[in-house]
Order: sequence, then C-alpha cells, then structure tokens
Amino acid sequence: MMKANELAQYLMGRHKVLDFSNPSLELRREDDFELRQKILSLTQSEAKKLGIGKSSLHYLRKHARSDKPFKVYGKVRGRLVENRI
Repeated sequence: MMKANELAQYLMGRHKVLDFSNPSLELRREDDFELRQKILSLTQSEAKKLGIGKSSLHYLRKHARSDKPFKVYGKVRGRLVENRI
C-alpha cells in the first residue's frame, strides 16, 4: 500500500525520486514451542487456578496440537507465561 502511494505521488510530481526497493517484512510468531508445551501439559485444575475456562483450554489445546500458527488472547497468554504452577 505504501509503495502504491509513493508511485502516485511520483506520478503527480510531488516527489522527484521513486524508490523501487522492497520494504523489509518482520514476521513474528506468538506461539513458540514452550507455550505450546505449557498448554498441552496444563491440567483442568491448573487452568482453573489461573482463571482459564474449560472451553478456552479446549480450544488452546486444539490449536496447540496443530502445526499451524495461532494467536493466544493477551490476558490468557499473560496468565500462562507469568504464572508458573
């Protein structure tokens, strides 16, 4: 999108130079190996102590078993990472 805007400004004469370099991309994964293992090893009673409900734990386990990347809601992630049982 930024490159399209730069091209439009160049064609309209607002910029004298057109930069054809590719923007650098930074890809981050939120689901590292340690977090997946923590989710899979978490029991229902431990999850309850952390304030994680049954359905949330079910879906976290489901996503942790797959090879696809997934996101963890910020509050739940904080509970999993900060609180060690």
